[in-house]
Amino acid sequence: MAFAIEVPGEAAPLTPQQVYLALQSAGSSQQLSIQTGTQQLQTWETQRGYYPLLQAVYLDKSLPSEIRYLAIIQLKNGIDKYWRKTATNAIQPEEKAQMRSQLLDGGIKEVETNLALQNALVVAKVVRIDYPLDWPDVLTSLVKILRDANHTNQLHLRRGMLILLQVIKELSTARLRTSQTRLQSVTPEIVFLLNEIYTQKVAIWLGFFNGNGDDEGGAMDAMENSLFAIKILRRLLIAGYEYPNHSKDVQQLWEHSQHQFGQFLEMVSHEPPVLVSPAKDLVEKHLVQFSKLHAQMANSHPAAFALLPSSLDLVRAYWGLVAKFGQSYGSESQDFSSKARRDNTDKDERPVMEKLCLKGLNILRACLKMVFSPAQSFKYKSPEVKAEQQDAVALVKTELLTDELVGQVASVIVTKFFVFRQVDLEAWEEDEDEWEIREEGGGDTWEFEVRPCSEKLFMDLVINFKHLLVQPLLSFFQSVAGTNESTVVTKDAVYTAMGLSAPVVFQSFDFDTFLRSTLVNDVQQTGPGYKVLRRRIAILLGQWITIKVAEENRPLVYQIFQHLLKREDETNDHVVRITAARQFKAVCDDFSFDPDGFLPYAQDILHKLLQLMEEVSTEIRMPILDTIRAIAVRLEHRISQFADEIVSILPSLWESSGEEHLIKQAILTLMSTLVAAMKEQASRYHTMILPLIQRAVEPGSEMQVYLMEEALDLWLTILTQTPSPASPEVLALAECAFPLLEIGSDNLRNVLNIVDSYVLLAPEAMLNNTVRPRVFAYMTNLLGVSKRELAGLVTVIVENMIRAAEALGGSTGVIQVAKDLHESGFTEKIFEGLRDAWEAHQTTGPGRKYPKLDDVVETDYFTILARLTLADPSVLVTIMSSVGDAAEVWRWLSTEWFRHFDSMANIDRQKLSCLALTRLLELPPPMTPIILERLQDYFAMWTSVINEMIGGRDDGGDNLVWLADDGNEFEGPEDVRRRIHASSDPVHTLNTFNFVKERLGQVVAICGGEEAFQRDWAVNIDKDVIRSFQDLGTKRDDSAAFWQRQE
Repeated sequence: MAFAIEVPGEAAPLTPQQVYLALQSAGSSQQLSIQTGTQQLQTWETQRGYYPLLQAVYLDKSLPSEIRYLAIIQLKNGIDKYWRKTATNAIQPEEKAQMRSQLLDGGIKEVETNLALQNALVVAKVVRIDYPLDWPDVLTSLVKILRDANHTNQLHLRRGMLILLQVIKELSTARLRTSQTRLQSVTPEIVFLLNEIYTQKVAIWLGFFNGNGDDEGGAMDAMENSLFAIKILRRLLIAGYEYPNHSKDVQQLWEHSQHQFGQFLEMVSHEPPVLVSPAKDLVEKHLVQFSKLHAQMANSHPAAFALLPSSLDLVRAYWGLVAKFGQSYGSESQDFSSKARRDNTDKDERPVMEKLCLKGLNILRACLKMVFSPAQSFKYKSPEVKAEQQDAVALVKTELLTDELVGQVASVIVTKFFVFRQVDLEAWEEDEDEWEIREEGGGDTWEFEVRPCSEKLFMDLVINFKHLLVQPLLSFFQSVAGTNESTVVTKDAVYTAMGLSAPVVFQSFDFDTFLRSTLVNDVQQTGPGYKVLRRRIAILLGQWITIKVAEENRPLVYQIFQHLLKREDETNDHVVRITAARQFKAVCDDFSFDPDGFLPYAQDILHKLLQLMEEVSTEIRMPILDTIRAIAVRLEHRISQFADEIVSILPSLWESSGEEHLIKQAILTLMSTLVAAMKEQASRYHTMILPLIQRAVEPGSEMQVYLMEEALDLWLTILTQTPSPASPEVLALAECAFPLLEIGSDNLRNVLNIVDSYVLLAPEAMLNNTVRPRVFAYMTNLLGVSKRELAGLVTVIVENMIRAAEALGGSTGVIQVAKDLHESGFTEKIFEGLRDAWEAHQTTGPGRKYPKLDDVVETDYFTILARLTLADPSVLVTIMSSVGDAAEVWRWLSTEWFRHFDSMANIDRQKLSCLALTRLLELPPPMTPIILERLQDYFAMWTSVINEMIGGRDDGGDNLVWLADDGNEFEGPEDVRRRIHASSDPVHTLNTFNFVKERLGQVVAICGGEEAFQRDWAVNIDKDVIRSFQDLGTKRDDSAAFWQRQE
């Protein structure tokens, strides 16, 4: 049914019929109807009365289930957006009250499970926000519902527990102390009731299976309800008690859980089977819930776990289960042929024994963590609690983690769980790339897979029981050294242990001899299963290379990787070659990596890596690109001879990656590394790279979202490594920088660095009549930006533009730049800020004002004025005249400028301002007398700055005048440009003392000679100031320490 979309402002009060029609349209199979209905529902989201009507649609059981389901989903999404009081367009309080009154009833009586679940999720979200202030009785109401329904209506009981389960899930995620306390206050009552329900229901279905009664349906209902009860109980026991071991109810439940765990385990593992599905599945689910309770208690409340009744016996029982499971986990009679196959039905679903053993391994890890790496907390603990926790640690350490148990655990892990299962090998054969990705998954896979969890537990044991395990491990390693008697899977397990224990056993185990005598032989073996060993050898070398491999054995390691990457060898399937490619990154990243020693092998290994890149799926290309980049980083300039081959595959790689922007990011990063290493030699790749950068930084493009940062890094690297003069293509790309200056994103620093690099690389291009005004306009917008780093870059760019204008156009160029700065509003902003600072500094006492500029920004402002003045003093007069009367502006500006000298932290900036202000003495009358009004400030400034310049030397030199520097062989093109640029700066070429002396002499002459100058001007200067200045020319012994000098 078609209908027009209503806008909230125009709409009359909504009716159930309207909402029903919109939901019907949104759930239709026609695309246009879906779009129209969805749009209408979104329009109504902020309209009053919409959410109560959604609830009404859900509660109306006469409507189709699909419509009701869509209604409750919309309601659930709306709770997230609009239920909180602080939300924009929040749901009205009276509407909330109306909806809350029907939430529980609407869930209890719901027959359809999926609808009941969504309603339970809605209840949980509301409770999380409204409990206890706006809905204080919700948990009490739920308890009453469960108590009433327990003996009367099993559906109501199940639905009530479903709601309670979701509510407890939601409340247990709270991290605020008040929220946790509220949950803990109601936990005992709920636990008492659920324990009662659980006990009753378990008794019912156990009685049925023991032959007491024939109500199979009632027994299955009881199993469903007891499962719900234990799901809630295990969460309450963790989140509902601060110290679970202090509660009698918890102690009772804990003992009960252990008893029933053994009872249920016997039921599901009995031979011949006494249970069949679905009853067997439900009993297994009970077992999994018990194991989750035990594991969560060990991780969340380790001290309580240790002190609860029979917990250590429980851990030992779990270990017995694990050891028994290990007997069938790994077998030495593996079938490596691709013919071995099982039905796929049992591959996805792990057997319950595997799940229970995984929890057992996690519990053992938690016990080790409790003893050796306890979690630190700032929460206050009473002396009694601290003592209790220490007792728990001591109990676990002495009673549980005995030498015997530790030895057993390590032995079983290495001999059983490190061995590949048949199902692992079958998965390898089915999809090599997918298997390799899963095995290298990392992260939290150890929590969900037995083998990774065993590796973690083994590392914990080796690190914390080094004294106990090193010798047995060494004997174990020696058992396979130099022999061919061990099977492939046994050697794989031994090598796994050898790699994981490397940081502990390296001082006792001669890996270099083992590498030469055994690994070299093993890696050359061919035949069924040896690909497993080759993969493990690659990993083993990656683990040991950073710990202990002698320099003389490095070539041997490179040769092994060459062999493992060889496509022609049939034993090297994709898994072996991909693993070798991944692990070679560790070889390159090693601190002791010698690029010259690797050079003879570089071409072959890179060629094989690039070959492999073209064969594998997109997801696997990332680690291979990382390895190639690591090689490029370590080879530095030596990579140039191999770069053409690397770059040749990148265009096809870029195109084939499609929407996989991570690959494109990796390509751009690799190109940055190559360009940085090759310096000006990388210019030959510009025709390929520059269009990619242009597309990646284009505003509004999808690529900009994902590739901006990497593209800017590459662009900046290209500019720093491009020799002068730059090609037209590089210069044309500068146009793309201006739109990026408007965005003002996190990448603004890189964009400003790019602009600055362009100013140094091609000053003529950046100063032409079309580009120059745009640069200044953008710099004006960024002037005074809050981030210090960015503000400094803006200053540097404008400074360099002024210096470039002077170098290229002399005084005319500086005047033109000053004109542009004025027209763009740049100088106006500077004078506004400085005027505000001057006015603020005129105030004192309680009514004192504070300037808007901080000292660092004010230094930046004076630096720009100093650059213009040093280039041409008349420019400053022109700028001051544009602001107001030049004499008046000079008086307040000079007052602030001289005052600010003490706040200039950078001595280069001090000298720059000193030179600039001194050049103002060159101005002819009528400015001369106006300038000389500040003569005392001048003398004080000269004395201060010149003292800094001549301090520590007696040769009449200047500390900031640099000696000629010819650079070094490692410099890139921009390094050379910056060195020349810095060395030509007047700050580093002019002797301050001589510069001031010369200008002062000119002023004395203009004033009518020394006598007239003394009579008309010097007489007004403080004698101490004059004396300090005159002392600058006297010789003194600077070789003595300052406290020993004789004046």
